[in-house]
Amino acid sequence: MTRTVLILGALALGWAAACTPKAPESASGAALYATYCQTCHGDKGTGDGPTAALLNKRPADLTRISARNGGAFPLARVMSVIDGYTRKNDHGSIMPEMGLVLKDGPLVAVDTGDGVATPTPAPLVNLAEYLRGLQGS
Repeated sequence: MTRTVLILGALALGWAAACTPKAPESASGAALYATYCQTCHGDKGTGDGPTAALLNKRPADLTRISARNGGAFPLARVMSVIDGYTRKNDHGSIMPEMGLVLKDGPLVAVDTGDGVATPTPAPLVNLAEYLRGLQGS
């Protein structure tokens, strides 16, 4: 019973953060991570945040994204996972869809490796670039 209450409380906190109307336009990737990701993924992104032990599935180790992808950081995929687009049909995922939170702000042109500069919300790019910086830590 206590574990269930703790899990529900942790999820409520995460969902409350995810349901914030919008991220500040000028928020750094580190600030966005601290606000929306740290509670599950931990201070260093290794999946050991304070609520991780309460979850049925351990949060991903965000420091190994590149290692899991042959040494390359899959920017488009990472942004898609954060946004929630690639998880639309993953009913087992408890990670909140962050697209609504990170959609506001100026658009920046991002080439995700296909040679096409795609207008992308700056907060989403900032968070993904922060995660790129965690690789190998």
